[in-house]
Amino acid sequence: MKLIASLVSPYARKVRIVMAEKKIDFELVLEDVWSETTTIQQFNPLGKVPCLMMDDGGAMFDSRVISEYLDILTPVGKLMPSSGRERAEVKCWEALADGLLEAAILVRLEKMRPTRQQSPEWIKRQWSKVEAGLKAMSVGLGEKNYCVGNHYSLADVAVGCALGWLEFRFPETKWKDNYPELLRLYEKLSERQSFKDTFPQ
Repeated sequence: MKLIASLVSPYARKVRIVMAEKKIDFELVLEDVWSETTTIQQFNPLGKVPCLMMDDGGAMFDSRVISEYLDILTPVGKLMPSSGRERAEVKCWEALADGLLEAAILVRLEKMRPTRQQSPEWIKRQWSKVEAGLKAMSVGLGEKNYCVGNHYSLADVAVGCALGWLEFRFPETKWKDNYPELLRLYEKLSERQSFKDTFPQ
């Protein structure tokens, strides 16, 4: 399999961590979707990474779809419960982390525009989603060691990638000071080799 990805994409990082935890061999193909010469739409019509190229030539996209597929390929490093409420909880945590990222990315893109073209109201609206997401994750985590149940799961991978991207792109953000529960989880996750090997570059 080949994974078309960017080293700075938090969604691609999530898939790379899943593949590392699952011990799945793959070829990493780097792609800059913002380049005029990008060919990503040949594989994903939405023009986004990550995109998983299958051995039979088929393509799979969206990090949530790819991660769920990879988890059923092998029983090694199981990251999602097979069914029931706990599985739904893992997916909800992943949706929350991905939604937080979506809002933060929109803020970053808006701030890349010329200053006079930026919308402070738009930035404020999107950043309020980031703050609400952080608060919800902090409350949901509480004193637990992991997001769902008593074990490491895809929920932790997704949250770790969201926090790591904030640290990378918005180092001035005070989430580490304001949400000690998230900092505790993030420090634990940062010790895992899969997280060390995939930090944004």
